Amino acid sequence: MKLIKHLLDAKGRDVESITPDGSVLDAIMQMAEKGIGALLVLEEGTLAGIVTERDYARKVILKGRSSKGTPVRDIMTADVITATSDDSVQKCMNMMTEKRCRHLPVVDNGEITGLISIGDLVKAIIADQKEEIEQLEHYISS
Repeated sequence: MKLIKHLLDAKGRDVESITPDGSVLDAIMQMAEKGIGALLVLEEGTLAGIVTERDYARKVILKGRSSKGTPVRDIMTADVITATSDDSVQKCMNMMTEKRCRHLPVVDNGEITGLISIGDLVKAIIADQKEEIEQLEHYISS
């Protein structure tokens, strides 16, 4: 099974972020512009939380808050579940399933080294299964 560092090597390690004082409107606009579903919330370079489309839907829209007037800190998830580069894809899939989250910041030695989504993990698992099937087919036909 692949490790998270292999996924990051393939997809890239760049992460999009916003500060806790940024407006929710700015966060949503940034996510829409980049075609992503989550931003890391960084305060002076340190991971302070994560803000997702789900946070927006549940904590702004459903509560009738203003996107422009609400700071990210009011809706972000501060208790962030993280992974490391050496974690396996399966371990991260289990964490995401158990904790019901769709994004995991990757943190190594206190430094943010990437961000993975449930989609990244599913794609990796499917690729591994496809490779295994091809190997079995080759073995059978040999």
